[in-house]
Amino acid sequence: MATTALIVAAGRGERLGGGVPKQFRPLGGKPVLRWAVEALIRHPAVRSTRVVIADGQRDKATEALDGLDVGELITGGAERADSVRAGLSAIDGDAVLVHDAARPFCPPAVIDRLLASLEFFDGAAPVLQVGDTLARAAATLGEPVDRTDLVRVQTPQAFRLGPLESAYELWKGPAPTDEATVLRAAGMKVAAVEGDPALEKLTSQADLERAQQWLAGCLTPRTGMGFDVHAFAGEGPIMLGGIKLPHTRGLAGHSDADVVLHAITDALLGAAGLGDIGEHFPPADSRWKGTDSSVFLAHAVNLVRERGALIDHVDCTIIAEEPKVGPHRAAMRTRIAEIAGLSVDQVSVKATTTEGLGFTGRGEGIAAQAVASIRMGFWAK
Repeated sequence: MATTALIVAAGRGERLGGGVPKQFRPLGGKPVLRWAVEALIRHPAVRSTRVVIADGQRDKATEALDGLDVGELITGGAERADSVRAGLSAIDGDAVLVHDAARPFCPPAVIDRLLASLEFFDGAAPVLQVGDTLARAAATLGEPVDRTDLVRVQTPQAFRLGPLESAYELWKGPAPTDEATVLRAAGMKVAAVEGDPALEKLTSQADLERAQQWLAGCLTPRTGMGFDVHAFAGEGPIMLGGIKLPHTRGLAGHSDADVVLHAITDALLGAAGLGDIGEHFPPADSRWKGTDSSVFLAHAVNLVRERGALIDHVDCTIIAEEPKVGPHRAAMRTRIAEIAGLSVDQVSVKATTTEGLGFTGRGEGIAAQAVASIRMGFWAK
């Protein structure tokens, strides 16, 4: 089947608070919406992916989805069902996966089960058994509710496109909360497949915090190392750790020759398995001549976070006889933290000499070595 993933991201998210809709809130270094889209877009059965947003959210959505193939963003309506209708009118194919952007984590196995069910049913929804005691409650706890055969219904939900469109044409009731309800009201059967706790919907701040904790538990520590060296040449000052240091001599290099930022950039790229600085910014490319090295570091940080990784710490050791680093260490840490979006206590800068040995000992240049600690998930690719 030609399957389209339709992610509904038109909510305002008032219940979460904070003034930012929940689909654009950061989670593990990237927006919740991006997590939801990436989970579906990378599944081999999904031919295309489209996203429905609210009026006025185009800039935020474009930024959150940068680099992902989601086509033209679709403007939704006041109710969720209005947004789904708008999305359905903009797609074609055999089947559609309708998913809520507020459910950032979707295991591939759930999609497999949903699409397999469409061989026998017009629709399918993931469900979880209810394990808790249920009761009616107002100010006090009331009568218990029999939980036999009760389930919690999740998304994504899978449908044959034609039957879902027909069911919506027949719908006469109040705004439905999901598409399985619309299909059942039209007399069609919806398969119930096994859901997953990872598909929990983010509604409150507590939900977002639990998602952060769940994400952290799925991450594996990784370490990268970086090394750089530049010779003294010409007149100073020099760039070191993102700041300008007065010095009688400058440093030779295609960019601004900041050995500290170069070493940290390579360490981050190495930790994420993304090659080295030369692959991303070739020295032979005239575009990077004289470039501020903060561009290189920011690029590496963005790549790492796009893979869903968390940066825990970076540590750099400067190897030089001169200039003296001590008076500038705090400023370097602050600037590196600013570029990388880290707190200052996640950045360490040290300095040492080689006791007069080697090229640094002879005062011919400056070297730096760095170590970056990150945590990356199994889904990164």
